Amino acid sequence: MFQQFLINNFDEFPKELKKLIDCNLADIDDLVLSESNNYDDIMRVMDDNEEKLELFFTPLSHLNSVENSEETQKAYEQSLPLLSEYSNKIAQNKKLYEKILTIKGETLEQKKVLEDSIRGFKLSGIDLPIEKQKRLEEIDLRLSELSNHFSQNLLNEIKAYELIIKDEQDVKNLPSSDKELALCEIDGKKVYRFTLQHPSYMAYMTYGTNRAYREELYRAFTSKAPQNSEIIDEILKLKMEEANILGFENFASYSLATKDAPDEKSVIDFLDELAKLSLPQASKDIQELQELALRVDGLEKLEPYDVGYYSNILQFEKFDFDDSMTKPYFQSEQVLNGMLKTVENFFGVEFKDVSLEIEHLWNDKVKVFDIYEDNLLHSRLYFDLEARASKRGGAWMHNFETHYIKSNGDIQKASAFIVCNFSPSTATQPSLLSHSDVVTLFHEMGHAIHHLFTKCVERDVSGINGVAWDTVEFPSQFLENFAYEKSVLKSFAKHYESGEPISDELLDKIDASKNFQASLGMLRQMEFSLFDFKLHQKLYGGDEVQRLLDSIRETTALIKVPEYNKFQNGFSHIFAGGYSAGYYSYKWAEVLSADAFFECVDEDGAFNYEKLLGYKEHILAKGGSDSMRNLYKNWLDKEPEVPALLKLYGIL
Repeated sequence: MFQQFLINNFDEFPKELKKLIDCNLADIDDLVLSESNNYDDIMRVMDDNEEKLELFFTPLSHLNSVENSEETQKAYEQSLPLLSEYSNKIAQNKKLYEKILTIKGETLEQKKVLEDSIRGFKLSGIDLPIEKQKRLEEIDLRLSELSNHFSQNLLNEIKAYELIIKDEQDVKNLPSSDKELALCEIDGKKVYRFTLQHPSYMAYMTYGTNRAYREELYRAFTSKAPQNSEIIDEILKLKMEEANILGFENFASYSLATKDAPDEKSVIDFLDELAKLSLPQASKDIQELQELALRVDGLEKLEPYDVGYYSNILQFEKFDFDDSMTKPYFQSEQVLNGMLKTVENFFGVEFKDVSLEIEHLWNDKVKVFDIYEDNLLHSRLYFDLEARASKRGGAWMHNFETHYIKSNGDIQKASAFIVCNFSPSTATQPSLLSHSDVVTLFHEMGHAIHHLFTKCVERDVSGINGVAWDTVEFPSQFLENFAYEKSVLKSFAKHYESGEPISDELLDKIDASKNFQASLGMLRQMEFSLFDFKLHQKLYGGDEVQRLLDSIRETTALIKVPEYNKFQNGFSHIFAGGYSAGYYSYKWAEVLSADAFFECVDEDGAFNYEKLLGYKEHILAKGGSDSMRNLYKNWLDKEPEVPALLKLYGIL
């Protein structure tokens, strides 16, 4: 059955990990010496060993992110060198490489596994002299350590910061749910506490009337973890060295070796074109915002810490709507159950809540669902949705177990978990979500079902395994689009106190405001993507990093960014999250998701259930068994079209 999230002794964890690694390496030595070159005899044994290692280490990695403590940090940091050394020993095992070259795959999945494996060996420098292989091993170990330090620095600073507001007038416009979360007592007096955790930070930046406090929060948020600048310099230097050793001109070209995009020029042209098409509408949006700030408050110069606040006012003026109006209708548990029901209707599965049956869950707010298909248990999904001090920021899906045929012929079932940082519940109020939170939950669910609905039986291409990085966001973006559909929202949006269904009028306002300032959002994503990709096309260090970002902002940032804003020091996606030279992937994949969405939903909002089931069969079930472009063409017999993305965002 499914693995439990249980660690008995953090102090002993690295030693136990070392034992497991040594066993795996001994098995590989035996496989290399064996006379067999049968796929099952070699690859399935290796799959079992990799799965054992995954099931052993993931609980620690997960706990370090969701229940961070000195114990988890210490065990995690001591484990990273062991894993890095293990990965490098496999990647540079010439005899294993030569053994795999002799194996013939019988199925398309097996052939893809072997192709990917051989490519992986080559990209790890298998043909290089031993001294260069050793240097690559040192680089990978150091990069692993640096990424962890980068992430931990951010978490520590988020934990440490707080802004205390004493005057009720300064929080008068906050929704009651956000005010209640901020309310606390200091020296017997009622005050409001705001932090850099996303729900708290965004609440004041959107509704806080005191401009000085907005700037203070913004400054703290955008200048946090200055020590990460030195880490960035070392990461960039090591990644360039790694790429050069492997025969690539830069890390960007090395990154593209395993992605869908064909070359560097294609990526830059794609991003430049989207930025160019978004700029005229974005300029009008900023001008409209500036005029509103002048009219409402006599503000002659808009600053970045004003944008969220005045955008909320403008949105309310234009649509008589802001996100707080929907919060009472999006109680976390109702949203979760409604989303699961939507997925059931689309894809012919059933979710059963088994939370009370599971031992050793890491937090009492965690929910667990078993997924059934044709009345058979298929997979399991965990949800950890509320923010807390011990949890790192953001939202993510992580795979745990993978669906595949084990060496003994048994089927391993898949499992995964979804983690978010929504407003926490209190003794008097449940967790209430903004509509943007609802979209986030649907997004992460899209990732989860990509992993859990797979029918692949070879581990290395099952679920999200083997999927090109710049197409892995396709399923998540595809599902999030349904979080705007009226019929979907009506199925679960009910007032948490009265039970009253959300009104058509409010749903119309969500729809009308959907693409409010979408061009500004597009420009911001282009800024991040261009910065990331260009940063890895040549070696930058020190002040050069900031100058590169500033040069990109000349066309993407329509409001001048303060000098103290060191966005890069918090850009964990690329320095601690695997998106180096790949942040463009969000938009690259979104072309697929937008085109697919319009294939499955007509202009009147009616769903094409036949195509939705086809999406499950041709995309979700196939995992990484073929390129996403091929899978897409097999599904719809067409190529995805870029104009669909502009249509989705209402950009003319």
